[in-house]
Amino acid sequence: MQKAFASPSQAAPLAGSYTRIADLTPHHDTLCSMRHHLHRHPELAYEENATAAYAARQLESWGWQVARGVGKTGVVATLSAGGGTRSVGLRTDMDALPIDEATGLPYTSEAPGKMHACGHDGHMAMLLGAAQHLAATRKFSGTVHLFFQPAEEHGVQSGAMQMIEEGLFERFPCDAVFAMHNHPGAEPGVFLLRRGPFMSAFDKVVIDIEGIGGHSARPHLSVDPVVVASSIVMALQTIVARNVDPAQSAVITVGSMHVGTASNVIASSARLDISVRSFDDGVRALLLRRIEAIARLQAESYGATARVQTTDGYPAVVNSSEETDFAAEVARELVGENNVVEQAALVMGSEDFAFMLQRRPGALLRIGNGTGEAARMLHSPHYDFNDRNLPIGAAFWSRLVERYLGRQTHTAV
Repeated sequence: MQKAFASPSQAAPLAGSYTRIADLTPHHDTLCSMRHHLHRHPELAYEENATAAYAARQLESWGWQVARGVGKTGVVATLSAGGGTRSVGLRTDMDALPIDEATGLPYTSEAPGKMHACGHDGHMAMLLGAAQHLAATRKFSGTVHLFFQPAEEHGVQSGAMQMIEEGLFERFPCDAVFAMHNHPGAEPGVFLLRRGPFMSAFDKVVIDIEGIGGHSARPHLSVDPVVVASSIVMALQTIVARNVDPAQSAVITVGSMHVGTASNVIASSARLDISVRSFDDGVRALLLRRIEAIARLQAESYGATARVQTTDGYPAVVNSSEETDFAAEVARELVGENNVVEQAALVMGSEDFAFMLQRRPGALLRIGNGTGEAARMLHSPHYDFNDRNLPIGAAFWSRLVERYLGRQTHTAV
């Protein structure tokens, strides 16, 4: 038997058994049906009107109180039971990506150029499954808020920030917040957690280079932005290798270079789009400072100019220790110790749930999406969420609520 969770939150377990995976397994087909519906009808950031309406209808039919239009297209559902005064928030993302799907699945996207290539359809289905189960059982004492958040993929002015700016935590108070994301490369049902920094901060940098255009046969009369841009790209590689402490993690990726239109024309300008990832605030500032200096000085050395524009993206996801340990304990109870990875490796991807964690204690955890063919990279046109996770994730959310908002202390079963 496992001990009851005890933390400064004074959360106490329920009398009676907690939700198990077996309690949700009979609903697997229903969960799949919801997930496949969402997959067929993807919507991009701040366009999730039909997605939000679908989630709201389901939640209201189960007895949840629903607020629409939170953070433009977001939905918040609230359910209270017992006389408890504590509250917990569970967040899922809703938006899809501008990708043409290439899976060939029966439930493939019906929206050209749009696809759930990051698993947000699965994230929503797991939380909807938990919502239905919690409404039917109500084995908790307190208040649960479900955040169906838009625009996680937006990169800037994200859905989490929008919801917070519109008074999310004032309208729907939470003692802690939790979120889950799928993780290709780990087996389904394996939970990965990490105390402290877990997912990286993200910033976007655009470098506009101005040279002097001309005829390709007379390069001496021009200042070629292709050469300037290439020199900047190569010099940028030295920042992580030679300026960042080797004990720190950082990535600078030049994602696109736009320059020129014909082989016999030397262009007059070029543009570089850059993704910058880091965990430490000092390293984050260093990266942006060095990118600007290198771009400006490299351009000047060729007789060109470079204008650097930096856009703040997402901060690093930093999980609070108490809530991470609690989520890990719930996961161990549910799937066994061998299927829980604590202090998992850092993830260089970014997540706007970080904004919520800056304002409330909580944790983001990841659930394995499979290995081999099932481990298609996120944001790939061949990606698909693993339906084996649906009852597991729904059971996890249900048990976490029951444990966090428990009625009385007893030994967990």
